[in-house]
Amino acid sequence: MKYPIKHVNDRPPQRKYLPGIMLAGICFFLMAANAQAQKIEIGAGVGGFNYRGDISPTFRFRFFRPGASLFFRYNPNQALSLRAELAGGFIGADDKHSKDPFQQVRNMSFRTTIIEGSGVAEYNFLNFQDRRFAVNWSPYVFGGIGYTRFDPNTQTGSYKTSGLVLPYGVGIKYQIRRPWNIGLEYGTRKTFTDYLDNLGGEPTSTDKFQQGDPSVKDTYFYVRLSVSYTFYKIFCP
Repeated sequence: MKYPIKHVNDRPPQRKYLPGIMLAGICFFLMAANAQAQKIEIGAGVGGFNYRGDISPTFRFRFFRPGASLFFRYNPNQALSLRAELAGGFIGADDKHSKDPFQQVRNMSFRTTIIEGSGVAEYNFLNFQDRRFAVNWSPYVFGGIGYTRFDPNTQTGSYKTSGLVLPYGVGIKYQIRRPWNIGLEYGTRKTFTDYLDNLGGEPTSTDKFQQGDPSVKDTYFYVRLSVSYTFYKIFCP
């Protein structure tokens, strides 16, 4: 009995369709993602950090130091935005610029590096609408939670250099031309440490010039201009 000889080319051709099936699946996923694309933004900001604490008890413009950030924003609806942000920069101050005789005699200064990660919710007062021919802008308020690490240029004591912060503030956003947006924001960071300026906590010396006020925690601020890009469509080959 003779049996037919099967050639390699006689195998079922299912495999040749596999790439097409995979591509169709990817396209289906991207088409579904397109429905959510216009809700996603990525952006960057530049600005400055400032500080209030033992060496600068009040907000002073001369103590602004450079800072920058990257952020991801998700807009589930017109009134609400959710933002994750990574920021970094410097804070610093100097007693010699104070009018307080005690601070002038103390003559202390500091410079600290700040790295912060945060997640906040923004409330848009004017229901920021993402329409092609609309004038889209809105003031907003924001609040959330973050985590910061700080690195004083000269650490004179043993203390923790990281911790939780509570960011909150106000801003304004404006869509200059689809898909580009600009924004201006001012934010305060409430901290739970008294050592941003390397001077704080309970007194460790009888020298009053080496002591801070342990009853008041340090605070820092971040002011920035930002540019962001809104994704409207994901390309499917």
